[in-house]
Amino acid sequence: MQPQTRLGLRLVQTRPSIVPTVFSLPRLIHTTPSAPATVSSIHGQGPPPEPPVPETDSTAQRLERRRKQASLLKAAQEIRSNAGKAKKQQQQQPLRKRFWKDVTVREVDGALEVHLDTRPLRHPTTKKIIRLPVSKPLLAGALAHEWDSLTSVQQASKQHLIPLTSLICRAVDIGEDDDLQGEIRQGIVKMVMRYLDTDSLLCWAPPPGKHDYVEGRESLRDIQKRTSEEIIGFLTTRVWPGVELHPVLDGESLMPRSHDPVTRQIIEGWVAGLSSWELAGLERAVLAGKGLLGAARLVVEWSEGFVGAGIGDGGVGAVKFGADEAAKAASLEVDWQTGNWGEVEDTHDVEKEDIRRQLGGVVLLVSGVGKR
Repeated sequence: MQPQTRLGLRLVQTRPSIVPTVFSLPRLIHTTPSAPATVSSIHGQGPPPEPPVPETDSTAQRLERRRKQASLLKAAQEIRSNAGKAKKQQQQQPLRKRFWKDVTVREVDGALEVHLDTRPLRHPTTKKIIRLPVSKPLLAGALAHEWDSLTSVQQASKQHLIPLTSLICRAVDIGEDDDLQGEIRQGIVKMVMRYLDTDSLLCWAPPPGKHDYVEGRESLRDIQKRTSEEIIGFLTTRVWPGVELHPVLDGESLMPRSHDPVTRQIIEGWVAGLSSWELAGLERAVLAGKGLLGAARLVVEWSEGFVGAGIGDGGVGAVKFGADEAAKAASLEVDWQTGNWGEVEDTHDVEKEDIRRQLGGVVLLVSGVGKR
């Protein structure tokens, strides 16, 4: 019997039975008819370029190249070795001792000068002799002590070792610039006024929740409110009468509120009218405490100028707002947090002493013989 096929089925007779076998029909991937590629003709002028030919590299050339590479590598190693030796010798070299033996304060032509032996102390940039008013003997004595504490010439070039010298030079620069264009004064006034709307004393924490209250311990908001109200009350009655100051951040607010334009104008005029010594002290206190109000009160309490007239002259113990009080007012939140969780060694304690050092320099800078 012949095999039969129909629609892909083929019956194959094997022995007594017939077994059907199924074949799958081929399926096309796509139905689009194929088209041959169109080859564009190459347009060009002249004969084609010659094929690259490798350069002949003889054994002598390879050896010469390797000798050059070895010599360059050796030279680089020698340079690094010499640099390391020079650095090590520089580190081992002892510091050059200071060239002065005694530091004294002398009155010359109606001004106080600090003398290193017989040489007067000079401005590091202008090289002019640093002259202090005769009403600032404490400032002159502190300046002399600062230079007497140096043990080498290299230390005199480190700003963190001569902070009082840099502060005095800043005041001298402001005074000299006032006689010319006054650009330094304008820049300082613009800078310190930016701190008014973000003053740390005007940014109060939200009211404590039920889980934030600690029995027997004053909340951070209460501390901030009590401290700021005391300082603001002093300033609005004795420095800027009639000025209204309000918290710029209170409760859950995120964006600080700006003060009234009249308030800003009054405070800005007061800052612009300070003397060069008072303005330099205010700038240093604002940068150290991150606020204008505490810095302004510190300058007013201790200034020997007209802004401090009649304030703080009641004898020993009359001035209650000193460098320590100003530092506490500037770091209320840090002190409150460290009181709860402890302080980090070599971080919080160093910052605490540094801000007191800077504010103490401000007190010396603006005060005179009439202030205690």
